[in-house]
Amino acid sequence: MRSILILASSLLVVSGAKAQWTPENPGSENITVLGHQPLGGRMTVTDMELEQELSRPYAYVGRASILEDGPKGMDIIDISDPSSPRVIMRWRLENQDLHMNRGGMDVKYFKWEGRYYVVQSFEFGQGPNSDLGAVVFDVTGLPNPDAVKEVTRIRIPEYPGGFHNIFIYRHSNGRPLLLTTVRSGKAHVYDLVEVVNGRVDQSLIAEVPLPESATGDMRRTSYHDLYAAFHPDTGEDRFYGGGTGGYYIYDISDLQNPQLRITLAQISGVDWGHTFTPSPDGRYVVAEAEYQYAPLRIFDLEPALKGERTIIREPISAWTADWKNLVHNHEVRWPYVFVSGYLDGLQIFSLEDPHNPKTVGYYDTYVGPPTDEWISVINGAFGVDVRNEDGLIAISDMTTGFWTFRMDGFDGWNGEHYGQPNISSVQDWDQKAQ
Repeated sequence: MRSILILASSLLVVSGAKAQWTPENPGSENITVLGHQPLGGRMTVTDMELEQELSRPYAYVGRASILEDGPKGMDIIDISDPSSPRVIMRWRLENQDLHMNRGGMDVKYFKWEGRYYVVQSFEFGQGPNSDLGAVVFDVTGLPNPDAVKEVTRIRIPEYPGGFHNIFIYRHSNGRPLLLTTVRSGKAHVYDLVEVVNGRVDQSLIAEVPLPESATGDMRRTSYHDLYAAFHPDTGEDRFYGGGTGGYYIYDISDLQNPQLRITLAQISGVDWGHTFTPSPDGRYVVAEAEYQYAPLRIFDLEPALKGERTIIREPISAWTADWKNLVHNHEVRWPYVFVSGYLDGLQIFSLEDPHNPKTVGYYDTYVGPPTDEWISVINGAFGVDVRNEDGLIAISDMTTGFWTFRMDGFDGWNGEHYGQPNISSVQDWDQKAQ
């Protein structure tokens, strides 16, 4: 019966995506726009994060100056009524005018001992706070903005440039970990318990290296995006990193001794890995390379997981919304992949057949011009997130602001309903350690 219901739901979703995009009808029939909150400023909105508990209806949005003199900080949005998202706090870094390009980039939240915290990453190439990696906030007292308190700041003076991307992971040892990119050729791992307890100088507990085989422009020898997940079949904590040379998977069960498990390299058209996300069972991965015309590539890791090889070079399939553009970020809720597709807005495709990805829904959040920055097709949908409890979908658009959506037939996600482990970017902060 469960399989029949899942199939029926998938057919319902697919059937609603057949209509063609027009300026008058920018979305598929199965996508409903619930709410939209403009945030102001062209290309000043970056990544976003939804809290997952329905009792805490908050979204966090990074603010930066990508092209112009925009805000550098974070917005907090109340989505207790998803049809009417409302900004309840605008936090800005001091001395705004002294900070040039970039600012608040990635943002994540975590829970520890009954309190809720947000980590807003920062990236400045030069000037004041070039050593600032992230600001940590206690947001337990929301919706009262006066109750939001800055806890501490994480600085990296030895590697100026900040944290472009971050990921927060609840390790099998029970500790919340902050994984960060850093311009050192490694990913940093911080113990967030140490951070919130005032011992930030003792919080850097591990590093995940790039393999020695990773080569390229030394100015860009680093990770770009990070993910981690527990795999119950093997009892491993696995790190997934995209960066110089491709994509890399490490066993980080022993944080002091990361073990390289699988390398995705020597891939035609990929010398720099971006967002890199596995299926809940770890067999398939969705891999992005951020350049114009690049599709999302789908890889099957089974030969490596079986020990038949350690390097995977060939994708089994690929997906793109428009071959002339590129996508930015994605979230996997198997079999669906939710995409923030820059000029193509929200895109959703299904990997029910991993060899044949199919678009099942879309809505264009931005219909203005692209940018003249390093990649001409950048503007529009930047961040995407999904609330597993009820299936709420959210997009942060670089220019048009914050959006909330529903997709017909998708009322929440639990991996077990799809024959998968219940594993995604969402962390279970209340579970006991493995």
